[in-house]
Parts: sequence; C-alpha cells; structure tokens
Amino acid sequence: MTAADILAEVFYGLVGLLFLLTGLRARRAAGAGAALFWFILAFAFIAGPWLPDWATGLCIVLLAVLTALGRVRPGVSDAPTDGQTRQNADRFGGRVFLPAVVLAVSAVLAATFLPFGASNAIGISALMALAAALLLFRIPSRDVPRAAVRDGVRLIDSIGPAGILPQVLAALGALFTAAGVGDVVSSAVSAVIPAGSRLAAVAVYCAGMALFTAVMGNGFAAFSVITAGVGVPFLIAQGANPVVVGALGLTAGYCGTLVTPMAANFNIMPAALLEMRGKYGILRAQAPVAAILLCIHVALMLFLAF
Repeated sequence: MTAADILAEVFYGLVGLLFLLTGLRARRAAGAGAALFWFILAFAFIAGPWLPDWATGLCIVLLAVLTALGRVRPGVSDAPTDGQTRQNADRFGGRVFLPAVVLAVSAVLAATFLPFGASNAIGISALMALAAALLLFRIPSRDVPRAAVRDGVRLIDSIGPAGILPQVLAALGALFTAAGVGDVVSSAVSAVIPAGSRLAAVAVYCAGMALFTAVMGNGFAAFSVITAGVGVPFLIAQGANPVVVGALGLTAGYCGTLVTPMAANFNIMPAALLEMRGKYGILRAQAPVAAILLCIHVALMLFLAF
C-alpha cells in the first residue's frame, strides 16, 4: 500500500468510529433499528478493504431496508435550545462560516500541492476546518476531544441516512456505465437529433446532463453516462472541443442538482440543518436559477465548443 492508501484508510477508520459512536447514542435514544443502521455503516467503513464484494453489497441492502422501514430516526437529544442558538448567532455572526471557508480552501490546496490525492484532501481539509472551529469557538484544550466527538455525532445523527446518499449514487453511476446505459442513451438520442444539427446536439446533451443528474442526484455519475451516450458521438465526433464539452457538460449537470431532492448533500441536508419548515423550499428557490443557467450553458457550448 502507498502512503496515500494508508492515509485514506485512516480517514475511513475515523469516520467509521464516528458512525459507531452514533450507533451507541442511537441505541439509547432511538431504538435498535437506528443503532443497527449505524453499526452496519461503521463496519463497512472500517472493514471495507477486507470485505468481499458480496458482503459490502449485503451491507448496502440492509441499510436500504432499515431506511425504507423507517427504523432510522434521530436519537441525539442534546441539541442546543432556540435561545442558545440565537445567542451564539448574535455572538459570532458571519464568522460562523469561517470553518466552511477553511474547509473549501484547504481542500483545493491539499489536492493541488500534496501527493495524497483528491479523496485524502477532503480528510485533510476536514481536520483543518475542525481546528479552525475549535479556535473560533474557543474550546478549552481539555474539552477538545469531547466537543469534537459530541458535535460530530450530533451532526451525523441529525442528517441521518441522507448523508451517505452521494456515495450510493456515485456507485450507481459507475454501475450504469458498466452496464452500457450510455449505449442505450446513444441509440435513443440518435432518433431525436437531426443529422449534423449542432444546436440540437448541444441542447440534448446539456438537457440530458441536467435531467440525468436530477435523477441520479450526482453530476459525476451522470457525466460518464451522458457524455459516452451523447457528448462523444454527437458533439466531439462533429469536431467539438472535448475540453469545452467536458467542462460545460459537467456544470450543465449541476443545473439538475439545483432542482432535485436526490442531491441530498446540497438540498436536503441544509434544510434539515437550518430546521426549515418546508424541506423542498430550497428547490423552489433554485428552480428559476437552474433554468436560466441551463440556457446559458447551451449558448456557451454552441459558440465556444465549435
């Protein structure tokens, strides 16, 4: 194993331990079903490299069954009161977003300059953001481990199963690609796009990226399928610049991200964390923006890619 592989397993192990602690808390407050969900997830994260494929698949099926049966409920009962939340908001103001900024900036820097890969950059940036949060909120050194674990577990528990949806959807995208869904899409689109029509090809590609992203909840999962089925045979084969097609195609997919509950990490988790009354309010607010951006993507690709 390389240093990057070892570091990745360390991060997976740490996440697995948090899931394990979440399960222990859930067992006391939410019942055996919720605890079993988090225990299975912890087992998959910690023991993943040594599990056969069928065992990992079985874990995913069990997680889906427990979620579908409604057995996974929030179990943490030590959330701040409304008064405490208001007091902290008035005290820290916009500074509360500093850890999030540190997370984003350090992830880019780590992925660019450190030889550990993009996945490990996320783990490194999470540690940097944690350090920034501890400094910002002035947590005493003796309370650092307990505060980090307590609030981490509370956050995981409040998000629930939606937190692992991006991983599941990314795996589903890889499965679709391996199953040849791109070839099926290509065959279907060939009957719709007039031969030699750049406008129709660009419009179908961008709209397909947005639609498939909305279904999959993951732009990267949609990219491999739609680019293989539409982008390559109907755009790049007509002389379109692959760099422009790839860049604008992926961001066109994000227009679908703005209007789908499947993109739980962007649209559902913020609603849960902000305790919004309507969990789909974010989608309604973003829909007009998504439509405008999609039209802009069609125009940009038409004029920049050829």
